[in-house]
Parts: sequence; C-alpha cells; structure tokens
Amino acid sequence: MSHDRPPLHITMHPADNVAIVANDGGLPAGTVFPDGLTLVDKVPQAHKVALVDIPEGGAVRRYDVTIGYALKPIPRGSWVHERLLRMPEARSLEGLPIATVRPEPLPPLDGYTFEGYRNADGSVGTRNILAITQTVQCVAGVTDFAVQRIKAELLPRYPNVDDVVALEHSYGCGVAIDAPDAVVPIRTLRNISLNPNFGGEVMVVSLGCEKLQPERLLPPGSIALVDERNIADVGRSEEALLDVVCLQDEAHVGFMSMVDSILRQAEVHLARLNARRRETVPASELVVGVQCGGSDAFSGVTANPAVGFCTDLLVRAGATVMFSEVTEVRDGIDQLTARAATPEVAQAMIREMAWYDAYLHQGRVDRSAN
Repeated sequence: MSHDRPPLHITMHPADNVAIVANDGGLPAGTVFPDGLTLVDKVPQAHKVALVDIPEGGAVRRYDVTIGYALKPIPRGSWVHERLLRMPEARSLEGLPIATVRPEPLPPLDGYTFEGYRNADGSVGTRNILAITQTVQCVAGVTDFAVQRIKAELLPRYPNVDDVVALEHSYGCGVAIDAPDAVVPIRTLRNISLNPNFGGEVMVVSLGCEKLQPERLLPPGSIALVDERNIADVGRSEEALLDVVCLQDEAHVGFMSMVDSILRQAEVHLARLNARRRETVPASELVVGVQCGGSDAFSGVTANPAVGFCTDLLVRAGATVMFSEVTEVRDGIDQLTARAATPEVAQAMIREMAWYDAYLHQGRVDRSAN
C-alpha cells in the first residue's frame, strides 16, 4: 500500500480490541485514521494498535481470541507489542469445549475432478516423482550430488517424470533405535516415503553401518512396490524388490562409483514412472496438507483465510485436508475441540495432545510462546 493512500488498520472480529496497521513502512505517531483513531506511538507495518483503552491485566483480543494480558495500562492508539503483554497460560486439557461451535452445514460439491496418478494401493498422486530416501544422514552428500546428476543427465529423457527428490533427514546413525517412542521418527520417515506422488517407486540409499537399516525403515509389506500380479513374472519375492544402494558395498571403489550406482538404479525407476499416465479421478481422492502462512501478521488476513476457504471447498467435494504444526495445534486446542464435528473427534484430539504433552515433558522441552 502506497504512502499517499489513507492510513489503514485491519480488524478481523467485532470483539477485537487491537488491529493491524497495514500501510507500507508503518505509520508515525499523530496519524489519524478515518474512524477517528489517533496513533500515540509510531506503529511499524503489520504490528498491532490498540483500538480502545486496555487496563492493566486486561485481555488483548485478536480474532476474538485472547493473545495476552496487558502488563500496564495501554491507551487507545498505542503500539501493542510483546513487551507490553503477559502471555496466557496454555490451556489445560481438562474442561475444554467439546463440539460446541456448529456452523450451518454447506451443501456438497459434486462432479469435480482432477487429472492424477492412481497408485496400486488406491491412493492418487498429483505429480509423478522419483523419491530417493535415506536410512541415515551420513549419505546425504552423496545422494544430493547424485540427484543433481539425475536431473541434469537422466530426467530429460523421461518427460513424464516431474522431478527427482532426496528425502534427507538427520536420523539413523548412533541413535537409540529401540528407545521408547523411537517408532515415531522411523514411522515418520517411512510415511514420507509413502507419499502418493512417489508412485511406489522408492529407492533407498544406505551407508551400511547405521542403526536404522533399510529393512527397519521399510520392512516387507510396508510399501506397495509393485503390482502383486507381476511378482511371479519377475521371479522374485516382494521382499527382494526393495531397491537399496549400499555405499559401503565392496563393489564401490570411490565416490563416483557410489554415485554411478545410484544413477543406474534410478534409471530403472524412471523408466517405470515414465510409463505412468494421468487419469481423471474425482476430487474426493485428493489429500492436501496445509501449513501456517508464516508468523507475519498479514497471513491472518490474507493467506490463512484464503487457505481456509479453499479447504472448505475441498472438504465439500469429499477431499481430505490436514493441518500441521503440532505446537500451535496444542495451544489452540480449545478452538479446535469446540469446532470438532463430533465429541468423538474432539476426544481424539485431546488424546493426541495428552500424548504430545507427555512426550515433551519427558524431554524437558520448553514449548512457551506457541
């Protein structure tokens, strides 16, 4: 917004007592808004301004949610920032509102489709990507170099393949592989490999000496690697079809030997992926993950409402939408349980957050300011 336009502040709910200053570069003290509000402080762009006099201890509300309590009186027109606020305590998991917010149901959206890749396990991808997963962080450098060569040398020969990605992580070496809850990172890495956009054509790069061995990351039956009807044709068991390049294999005589081995195996998968074709599938097959639009104040008035509106449309069409960022989910749990479709859904949220609390307590994690 240019400086020659009238000063603008944005509120999102009638119960809010702060608003966002929307002008580029912020506004100086003395600025008068069209509604008569006068700034008593300079307020930076995207920061909050008090719409009313807020007493000491008074709740500061945005989106009709208490985001803090005033440490001292905040006059109308003041810049409202963290140094003036006491953050609210995290909500207890006891006594939460359960399915109390009941919006009017919206009619379903029928007949919407998209062009996707249907997989053997019934899932549908929106892209056609070769994924190279890793058992351990030690192979990341070799894998990244190999991926760059695959993109430059091999991918142009397979026009129906959209991309090649390395699923890099920082796990797998000297970890307590059988520790309580070690299943969590292992399951997470496995599920990333099961992304529908990878079509089951998953390669694994292993070092050889890591705790997280390939068969532990992707045990037999965890991933539909090939159509079962074709197993007899290739004369191998399903277990044998997990494609692993082990960098410590004695056949490798140096860095480039390892890279060349990855490229040879990648070409096998690229050829199969290249044979796939999009088909028309109903929108209900979509599974979409969404994430916070960033900690910019404007995301709450631009990106997040737009994503929320899109989410509602997708759900009405029968699709599945997931949100992430568990830390923010935990401290917004009362808003979520209130909006749960059923009491059972609300209780499932509470159960998962109770597990999360216990998990963080075990590690003495500070989850303040979320």
